[in-house]
Amino acid sequence: MLRTTEANGAMNHFVITGARVFDGEDLLGVVDVEVADGTIVSVAGRRPEGVELIDGTGATLLPGLIDAHTHTDAESLRQSLTFGITTELDMLSMPERMIPLRRQVAESSDLADVRSPSVGLTPADGHPHQLRQGEGDPPWPTATRVDEIPAFVEGRIAEGADYLKVLVEDGHLFGSSLPRLAPELVAATVREGHARNTMVLAHAMTIETADQVVDAGVDGLTHSFFDRPHTDELIEKIAAAGIFVIPTLTVIASITGEPAGAQLAQDPRVSSKLTPTWLDNLSGTMAMSPAENFGYALETLAALHRAGVDILAGTDAAHLGAPGMAHGASLHGELRLLVMGGFTPMEALRAATSVPARRFGLDDRGRIKPGLRADLTLVAGDPTTTIGDTLSVQRVWRGGIPGPLTPTPAAR
Repeated sequence: MLRTTEANGAMNHFVITGARVFDGEDLLGVVDVEVADGTIVSVAGRRPEGVELIDGTGATLLPGLIDAHTHTDAESLRQSLTFGITTELDMLSMPERMIPLRRQVAESSDLADVRSPSVGLTPADGHPHQLRQGEGDPPWPTATRVDEIPAFVEGRIAEGADYLKVLVEDGHLFGSSLPRLAPELVAATVREGHARNTMVLAHAMTIETADQVVDAGVDGLTHSFFDRPHTDELIEKIAAAGIFVIPTLTVIASITGEPAGAQLAQDPRVSSKLTPTWLDNLSGTMAMSPAENFGYALETLAALHRAGVDILAGTDAAHLGAPGMAHGASLHGELRLLVMGGFTPMEALRAATSVPARRFGLDDRGRIKPGLRADLTLVAGDPTTTIGDTLSVQRVWRGGIPGPLTPTPAAR
């Protein structure tokens, strides 16, 4: 079980006072939020006597932030929590690492929570094998025929997968040529996943592959497509199907050589929390695709937003050696990029709180509402008007337990 606040020597009943509250959907103004035993007890209710008061004057209380696209480990989850991210949605992992990691998360209070699809379906030498050289991965399970898909799906669910992922990538945006997953395998995975009430998400970064996976019936796109300008037909098809999109502008900026990560690394609110190695990683870029493709990604984001498509904030933050990203810090950069792409600050905040919680069935988080988990982030300033204020993290609680504001020495 998650350690209680009493086990950590802290009170488990407190009221946050004086802070403006963004509840995941709307700005409530300055109201009290009461927490007891890891749960939000009341919002704008009567203040009980004798309870610990936490002064949030001049600050904004947010739901714990959710990064809807990462590839993670214990160090990364610990780092994310210091930046106010209380949940990461991993988008591909080795079960040999994720299964024990999830046990560790359940027993600890200094790591962000995590969900995962386990291993994604990709050809034997397909994406992202070319990016994971030296990561020590065991052999990946895969499927080459439709009749092998049920066993693949059952295997991932047995490993604890919360959702499934397929990867349809020919590699040209990464400056390479890769075997591409056959359309009939994508369709079969969707069919088998849905038969088991499990969402199926797709990596598809081009117009052609996105069109293919949308036709196959996937539930969400884990990246935007940016090889060329979007088509109105594809945008309308995504909207009509109710598919959500995680644009991952952070990684697209890196792929196209945009210095978004380097700019983020210069912020003292970031540099004070990252090791020199992680700062170097954040400052780099992949620079594998033309610079103008980043503009295509922003235009696509705006078109999806206008069409009413649910947009989720995610970064694709991964391991050291995946340049342009750093767990925790990059989600704040992603929020800035969403605003650059036409979102209001409040719309960007929804993309990192209530919207991913709703689309991933995480009904216990993503909102500040009585009865939900007390996953909370207190930031100085007002990010509902100035999105950069999300980086001014003052306090973090995961399940009502205060989280660290800097990585522990072991993590650094």
